[in-house]
Amino acid sequence: MSHSLTKSGLSRRQFLIAGTAVGGGLLVGCASPSAENRLGSKADFPEANGEIALNGWVKISPDGKVTVAVPRSEMGQGVLTSLPMLLVEELDARWEDVAVEQAPVAKIYANTALLINVIPFGVDDDSWMARVARSTVQRMGYALSLQVTGGSSSIRDAWEPLRLAGATARAMLIKAAAQKWKVRADDCVAENGVVTYPATGHKLSFAELAKDAAALPVPQNVPFKDPAKYKLIGKPVKRVDIPSKTNGSAQFGIDTRVNGMVYAAIAQPPVFGATVQSFDGAAASKMRGVVKVLQIRDGVVVVANSWWRAKQALAEVKVTYKATPHDKLSSADIRKQFETEMQERSGFGFVNKGDADDALKAAHKVVESTYWAPYLAHAAMEPLNCVAQVQNGKESGKVEVWCSTQVPSLAKWKASQVAGVDMDQVTLHVPLLGGGFGRRLETDMVEQAVAIAKELGGKPVKLVWTREEDTQHDMYRPAALSRFRAAVDKDGRVTAWSNKLVAQSIGYDTMKRLLPWAAADTPDKNQIEGAFDIPYNFDSISVRQVRPQTPVPVGSWRSVGHSYNAFFTESFVDELAYAAGQDPYQYRRSLLDKHPRHRIVLDTAAEKAGWGKPLPAGMARGIALHESFGSICAEVAEVSIVDGAVKVHRVVCAIDCGVVVNPDTVEAQMQSCIVFGLSAALFGEITLADGRVEQSSFPSYDVVHMAQMPKVETHIVRNTHAPGGVGEPGTPPIAPAVANALYALTQKRIRSLPIRL
Repeated sequence: MSHSLTKSGLSRRQFLIAGTAVGGGLLVGCASPSAENRLGSKADFPEANGEIALNGWVKISPDGKVTVAVPRSEMGQGVLTSLPMLLVEELDARWEDVAVEQAPVAKIYANTALLINVIPFGVDDDSWMARVARSTVQRMGYALSLQVTGGSSSIRDAWEPLRLAGATARAMLIKAAAQKWKVRADDCVAENGVVTYPATGHKLSFAELAKDAAALPVPQNVPFKDPAKYKLIGKPVKRVDIPSKTNGSAQFGIDTRVNGMVYAAIAQPPVFGATVQSFDGAAASKMRGVVKVLQIRDGVVVVANSWWRAKQALAEVKVTYKATPHDKLSSADIRKQFETEMQERSGFGFVNKGDADDALKAAHKVVESTYWAPYLAHAAMEPLNCVAQVQNGKESGKVEVWCSTQVPSLAKWKASQVAGVDMDQVTLHVPLLGGGFGRRLETDMVEQAVAIAKELGGKPVKLVWTREEDTQHDMYRPAALSRFRAAVDKDGRVTAWSNKLVAQSIGYDTMKRLLPWAAADTPDKNQIEGAFDIPYNFDSISVRQVRPQTPVPVGSWRSVGHSYNAFFTESFVDELAYAAGQDPYQYRRSLLDKHPRHRIVLDTAAEKAGWGKPLPAGMARGIALHESFGSICAEVAEVSIVDGAVKVHRVVCAIDCGVVVNPDTVEAQMQSCIVFGLSAALFGEITLADGRVEQSSFPSYDVVHMAQMPKVETHIVRNTHAPGGVGEPGTPPIAPAVANALYALTQKRIRSLPIRL
């Protein structure tokens, strides 16, 4: 790395990734999506029952209903409310007139913010390289038509196009009214679904103006509303999906019913990498209701006239599997492999600031620790499922799929591949998701359902995995091993920070599943995020990654690499605070002079938790701070030990997510993040024996129960920075906050998850 880059603070890794992003953008000729591109047209958002589309995001009905297209999947995070709020704020419609509709798969609905997660720049990095990299990857996301819900990117992506769609539609409605009244558009006002000419009191509703407005040219450079005049953004708004979810009318993927539908149950090889050698389905074929017994690429399937009958018959199928080199693989083997690779491989250097090696050699004292995090399953409440129909005869080639998916564009593409048809011959429906957490970023259930449907002569088939299949055939959160070394001078000051991380590459595994020919074992930011980009001001920092390969498939799990790296880094920072004889909160604060936003969040959490104030005997506090997905989150946990088990009484959370759209959703997501992360910290662990996963369902893969749930307090740090994510940033800090509290209570350092006393 050149001296100029080192002095600028731009790491080799930042330069490589940013350069690749920029270069890639130039190579593919990615142009920045114009306002017209992102607005789309009525062709993108099909009209029905007299609706008039003003662009690809909003339609107005004769009865005044305003329908907003939502291109992200609803899985509990509130996008059916928060995204329409952006458009309606600028449109100036009445919230009670708003309806939502799942957007079809189309380029204008691409998630252009998703790829921001792959570039190595912090939320408060406004350097020219950071700005160029962010802009370029957004163009690439648009060019690739990535219609994906993930990476806490829904609001970040929607912030510009949905407000623009609302503001543009408002301008068109005002212009239509002004032309009717033969007055200047600047003298007219839109408010609460009505355009008014104040000078005369003339009024026309949006419904009355929609047809004329749609015939007008799309205006350019429409100004956004002054934030001081916001009526919705920043205010708590009740979620539109809650009534249907509470009265039972909400339709999730597993609720899908199609005329003539049959049901499928699947048994997949229990050992990773194994395949079916032979199967005998004779007995199963004779059972009541059974339609067919067949083999697909991923295993053996029984199709019947009810799912229960399919499952019961599947148990009677005799299956043998081909032997693999992994038949005796255990968790201990994987841990040993990681330890060996830690010792023998130098890894890829993500950060090399200063000279950490020399500082460690000359150190007055070296603090060393090694941390471990296990594989984790997603364990969403709704098991994987998909309904597919492949038409035969005159309708040959037409495919229809109903699936709770986070990746509509990829699901449609994979369905077309399996069916052997063009993508435009695939119709995809996206019901509500009963939990995703990254598991529904995969398309295996879609590929399986379409493969089964091809064998059924045009009958629609509903594939449902059992909970056991779901747990034992997941794309797991990677296991990870992290070794820290810190150089400490005689005054207790850290002069060098060194961290080497061993964990599988999510990017590599994902590409093996999507585009095997393009999979390459290259540096993976997802694997090391939250480790290379710590906000603390140390003189020298070295962070390296080693990417082992195992037969265990890995994928994105809520907060991805941040989920384990926050535990590692924030626990080790806590160790350094105690080694320096300092208060853990004050120690962190002293290292944040270059990151004022982080310091404010840390201060907020500590103050609201009453840091430093006495607790009842047998209780202690721990603190952790972490940035992820464009947001900064700090958490303080109050814990005790009851009957030999950890009891978390209270969690105080402070979050800076930039501009807040719906504070009610932010609070709900922090609660959700904390219970999800706490479940993993206290119980979560996927282990292997004889090549197969030992856990099968919730009794052996437990989560936090209602009686174990701590009180959660959320404090939002308000500012005018660009929106950050909220669906994931609350998860990473909880494990280290609890572990750090346990050290304060017991003087025993937790360096391995799940927490065991």
